[in-house]
Amino acid sequence: MDNNILKKYFFLILFFIVFSACSVNQDRKFIKQQVFKTEKSFEKMCEEKGIAEAFYFFAADSAVIKRQNDTLVIGKENIKKYYSNDFYKNASVKWAPDFIDVSDDGSMAYTYGKYIWTAIDENGSVTEFNGVFHTVWKRQKDKSWKYVWD
Repeated sequence: MDNNILKKYFFLILFFIVFSACSVNQDRKFIKQQVFKTEKSFEKMCEEKGIAEAFYFFAADSAVIKRQNDTLVIGKENIKKYYSNDFYKNASVKWAPDFIDVSDDGSMAYTYGKYIWTAIDENGSVTEFNGVFHTVWKRQKDKSWKYVWD
């Protein structure tokens, strides 16, 4: 093969490699933005429709939440039931992801950040609980994001 043709193929291949890398980074940035928007929609739904409804809506069918004393609540129906008790009916939660990353194929993501639970007891006393959350998200067939671990 002619040396000039080899050079052209080399540069063409190099161009596609660089272009593909840029495209993947753009896709990852876009997906991170989607996950961030999902987190904020989740938080907003907690405020507007209640914690139980929001945790149910954003849960994958087989979702798991880890709570006090390393208790695991498995499945979105059980998660809704868990958050339907009186404590959570009189509570609110705020959070924001400090970090978001996504898998190379864009099918999974995880976030972590700080949260504040505010609870009001039967006497009207307000208690705040601060902590760090970690959520694992899975992209669904309809392209929405549902958590599988929280």
